[in-house]
Amino acid sequence: MTSSIRLGADIGGTFTDIALDCRGRMFSTKVLTNYTAPEQAILDGMDIVLSEAALGYGDLDIVIHGTTLATNALIERRGARTAFVTTEGFRDVIEMRTESRFDQYDLNLTLPAPLVPREDRFTVAGRIGAQGNELAPLDEAGLHAIADRIAAGGYGAVAIGFIHSYLNPDHERRARAIISARVDVPVSISSEVSPQMREFERFNTVCANAYVRPQMASYLDRLQVRLAERGAACPVFMIHSGGGLVSVETAAEFPVRLVESGPAGGAIFAADVARRFGLQKVVSYDMGGTTAKICLIEDFAPKTARSFEVARTTRFAKGSGMPISIPVIEMIEIGAGGGSIAWVDAMGRIQTGPESAASEPGPACYQRGGLRPAITDSDLVLGKLDPDNFAGGAIKLSVTAAQSAIRRDVGDRLSLDTEAAAFGIGEVVDENMANAARVHAVENGKNISDNIMVAFGGAAPLHAARLCEKLGIDRCLIPSGAGVGSAIGFLKAPFGYESLASRIVGLSSFDAEAMNALVAGLRASAEGFVRQGTHGAILCEITAFMRYRGQGWEIPVPLPDRPFAADDIDLIRTRFLDAYARFFGRAIDGLSGLEIEIVTLSVKAADERPAPEPATLTEGRRTVAAQVTRAVFDPSSARTLPTGIVTRESLVAGDRVAGPAVIVERETSTVVTAPFDVVMQTDGSLLMLRKETAR
Repeated sequence: MTSSIRLGADIGGTFTDIALDCRGRMFSTKVLTNYTAPEQAILDGMDIVLSEAALGYGDLDIVIHGTTLATNALIERRGARTAFVTTEGFRDVIEMRTESRFDQYDLNLTLPAPLVPREDRFTVAGRIGAQGNELAPLDEAGLHAIADRIAAGGYGAVAIGFIHSYLNPDHERRARAIISARVDVPVSISSEVSPQMREFERFNTVCANAYVRPQMASYLDRLQVRLAERGAACPVFMIHSGGGLVSVETAAEFPVRLVESGPAGGAIFAADVARRFGLQKVVSYDMGGTTAKICLIEDFAPKTARSFEVARTTRFAKGSGMPISIPVIEMIEIGAGGGSIAWVDAMGRIQTGPESAASEPGPACYQRGGLRPAITDSDLVLGKLDPDNFAGGAIKLSVTAAQSAIRRDVGDRLSLDTEAAAFGIGEVVDENMANAARVHAVENGKNISDNIMVAFGGAAPLHAARLCEKLGIDRCLIPSGAGVGSAIGFLKAPFGYESLASRIVGLSSFDAEAMNALVAGLRASAEGFVRQGTHGAILCEITAFMRYRGQGWEIPVPLPDRPFAADDIDLIRTRFLDAYARFFGRAIDGLSGLEIEIVTLSVKAADERPAPEPATLTEGRRTVAAQVTRAVFDPSSARTLPTGIVTRESLVAGDRVAGPAVIVERETSTVVTAPFDVVMQTDGSLLMLRKETAR
């Protein structure tokens, strides 16, 4: 589907971003997120951009939406009361987890409590074996009794997860039919939500889906009704965590796939910038009002994974959060946004986040009832923000309120003046983000300084230069529309879906016919979802997740998109060994009798997106002097400097502005610290580059 008037709407923790692409012209705005009625913020933003474009709701061809509502519901435990029905003997799997300890020597580990408390978990007799065969019939009489208890208990949703249902879903489907006949609430089954092995992750994922399903279905229904009331007749599509678009009906049935939808749009946006400039190694940096996200992009594509964690109790510690087993763009996310609260801990150290002032009440400088200092207050006190031109002048900021909050909660406690306390807050949040980027790169075997940064989101351009200083990165791109980057990324996303199935198959017993049948089923499923949005050509990627038998985890191995033959066993083995060597430095296939096995197969289907107009980075030779200056604190020299203030609209391609400077626009400001210059590119992007490396 090629639409000439497309609108992207991204609900964040603090701001709701709207981007309207009207036949190649971009209109955008930011409005504060409305927690009581999230759809209202979307409509308010749409009113603004449609008015600017002289369009009505009926002129829209498509609306693409992403939201953090599902994520927030999981983190804040604001979902439906959920009943979990599972196999007899497995009631406590979601509480026992995997019994692995992310910190072996901490005797007081804190882990997220299960979404479903023990009294709301029900067990039923019946058993599917590890090969998918029925070992014991399903106890339907017991299920009828459980359905009666659920009906009497006032539950808002039901999750069903049986052992080995990813191999044989018959028992789960029958259980859903029995319970649905008695209870009028949504029922989610694990064989549809996450048909992958490992029962803890699968059970937790189906519980999460059920937990947020009523809330998300209600919200999406309200959004569609209100759009229709205003004259919109176009379809609404959602961006899912894997970076593709699905119908709103699919999103309502599988809302857990929306948990990372907003950040996924940002990664798509950064990947589009990388492709435009031909950049092979990019680190995307997305900082909004509530969180900051770091993602590695290689060969113009974000790194993906089959699972991720939300609500980690220990920062950066894998295993300390709630696992969600779905396809996702892999990134690291921390509570470091413009609204993140700054505070002093018992040891006298400045800390930031994860608690956020969000949009209600917002940072102290918003003058909306917030009294505690946030990162935005620090940025304002340090001169990075213009108090009269924040969010295009829609929000007037109070320097006095920001100073008072910082002085009371940080400065007085540490015997620092207000400016020094604000500098400390900024340094802590920047160092936290730098540490997150280093950890993410190291976990993926990469050197972070080898990358070019692409920074976007309302707050990222304010902090990107300092982050580059800390990470040793010499070049950073701030794309046009960076303040609403994720919403623009929605407009770049393909209609796409990834279907997975776990089947443990040793290469020594490889069956090409069975493999082709499995791939065909996955392809039909994935393409079925994609066809809800497009009639064009569909591209498929086949991936086998493989390991040496006995290993705990698998690695992705790309396979050709064609029917397999018996002699393809050698091709599959070679591709596995090559992938293993890339991950770990060398393969170990020389050991006698070490079996290689396929654990999970994936088929990712997506429509073909047009390539962006190519561009070439320029370092500029025409220096432009700022006509206006103001005092801005420069973190690299730790002092206030006279800083040039330049409007982004006044620059043309090739213009170069020496740092320190601030490039201002309606939705954000780019702070260029003293070690950097900034150059306007032909596509409207800003390139910050370190002075000593510039040619």
